[in-house]
Amino acid sequence: MSMSDPLADMLTRIRNGVMAKFDSVVMPTSKTKVNIAKVLQDEGFITGYHVDEKGPQGTLTIDLKYGAEQIPVITGIRRISKPGLRKYARVGEIPKVLNGLGIAILSSSKGVITDKTARASNVGGEILCEVW
Repeated sequence: MSMSDPLADMLTRIRNGVMAKFDSVVMPTSKTKVNIAKVLQDEGFITGYHVDEKGPQGTLTIDLKYGAEQIPVITGIRRISKPGLRKYARVGEIPKVLNGLGIAILSSSKGVITDKTARASNVGGEILCEVW
């Protein structure tokens, strides 16, 4: 059965894995999911990720990150642009997540980037999700 929103499935798997205090979560892979995992790793929200090309689609494993006393680094993750209602923003309209404590992940002409990178590059795009 095909999924109508694979990105929402990825975010839900991460959210559920953090709440259950899993070390890692596994999901089917895609280029967009790998790019989002790279952004999350660069921003320090996850410890790492790796792609296994076995099988028809392959799997993406994301290693979740916890602080002292198993407190998760990701306290919230939310899908913004959905298949039924896409959200696009120009560079001046890109939202700040928790006054700069979180990040918004955008899909732009420069690739999948954070809101800070989009402002610095002076590009807008589709707001995929927010992480804090």
